[in-house]
Amino acid sequence: MKLRWSRTLTLLPALALALGLTTTAPAAAAPTSHSGWNNYSCKPSADHPRPVVLVHGTLGNAVDNWLGLAPYLVARGYCVFSLDYGQLPGVPFFHGLGPVDDSARQLAGYVDRVLAATGTSKVDIVGHSQGGMMPRVYMKFHGGAGKVNTLVGLAPDNHGTDLDGLTRLLPYFPGAKQYLDKATPGLSDQIVGSDLLNRLNAGGDTVPGVHYTVIATKYDEVVTPYRTEFLSGPDVHNVVLQDLCALDLSEHVAIGLTDRVAFHETANALDPAHATPTTCVSG
Repeated sequence: MKLRWSRTLTLLPALALALGLTTTAPAAAAPTSHSGWNNYSCKPSADHPRPVVLVHGTLGNAVDNWLGLAPYLVARGYCVFSLDYGQLPGVPFFHGLGPVDDSARQLAGYVDRVLAATGTSKVDIVGHSQGGMMPRVYMKFHGGAGKVNTLVGLAPDNHGTDLDGLTRLLPYFPGAKQYLDKATPGLSDQIVGSDLLNRLNAGGDTVPGVHYTVIATKYDEVVTPYRTEFLSGPDVHNVVLQDLCALDLSEHVAIGLTDRVAFHETANALDPAHATPTTCVSG
């Protein structure tokens, strides 16, 4: 009970933001260019022939979500790009709060921009949390199926979340669900059983021709239960961090920000022909 309560406490800041109770944070710096990622003069190499598009999670942005993984991939020879999506008027820095369908359309436009700049026909996508689920909306409903080779989801909410049971409390607070739907539709879209998720997962989790990897942590306190992150279908690889490294304690945020085991498994998914075993000391 103590563990469940402590997890619930970690979710309160996000809910406070959704209900308009937090103060505004300073805006993040513009995405890195030229010396790092978002370098539109970067041309994919023969070893890494597709650009990698990084898709942040709810309350994230194109910079802060990727301060660990983007340089990791750039150092390994990838052309790496990231975008902001799901912005709400008057809410800087914290993105991914707009309707998921609208966010998927933003991703569609961004992918086309990256393809034009790099002269390639397909991208690989790596997304954290909502950023691992929303590209599936892009691929299924907004023309992305033929433009994506690989989708790697880091703790993606592919089948929604009950926020460790917290969403079950909404019926006890009259008007709360309606407020969330209006103020932060991107959050409402991610609640298990939402219209968006029902439409996304109807008829199967995957689309033909795309390689899928899901990397989850059993300590996830945001996408719960964590096994709902997994996909079913052909060409799907579902991974639990702790099966690779029992000592790994990363939870929902750390898996996308700092976890070197998750980073290495991501690199393996992007280049399976040269994959190496992922261990606790993977670099």
